[in-house]
Amino acid sequence: MMATGLIERSTSRLLLRQWRQRDRSPFAALNADPLVMEHFPALLTRDQSDALVDRCAEQIQRDGYGLWAVEVRTSVEFIGFVGLAVPAWEAAFTPCTEIGWRLARSAWGQGYATEAAKAALAAAFGGVGLDDVVSFTTTRNLPSQRVMQRIAMTRDPSEDFNHPRVTDAPLRRHVLYRISRGDWVRRRSDCQKDDPRLVVKRRPHP
Repeated sequence: MMATGLIERSTSRLLLRQWRQRDRSPFAALNADPLVMEHFPALLTRDQSDALVDRCAEQIQRDGYGLWAVEVRTSVEFIGFVGLAVPAWEAAFTPCTEIGWRLARSAWGQGYATEAAKAALAAAFGGVGLDDVVSFTTTRNLPSQRVMQRIAMTRDPSEDFNHPRVTDAPLRRHVLYRISRGDWVRRRSDCQKDDPRLVVKRRPHP
């Protein structure tokens, strides 16, 4: 379902926004960080990182939502992305919309991923109008799994899967977490405790 206008999210500490040119260098640095990319098949080159920025920005411009750039409001520091995307590959649970995140090491341990992910879920079930959101990661990526749990997503081990685009055996097996609109509504007092506020920026008419 297409959202109306350009949806951005704001929390007490963070801004989830459209990508800017100045985000490219710090994003390339985190994509080249072996610890940040520990649970991915490979580091990204600068060209690959810039291409990912382009895809993220294009999706937000087209659909009104996507993998938003995340900025710390007090410092205006770019720290990575959090948001919504549609996997381009097939699995038992696709087509679907996933929620995902990738933050610089300097932003770890401060609750930013959870705070931003709660805001992204509020957009998913609010302005975007989705009925269900999934998230997935490698079986070894316990920090990301803890974020999924903190935003009230649940896992059915029978839905764990081998990622069709990952050939490296230690990384191929993935866990799948889900949350439905109904579950989110029932638990939104917890999911929105950081009081994310919806900001809709209308696109100018051509």
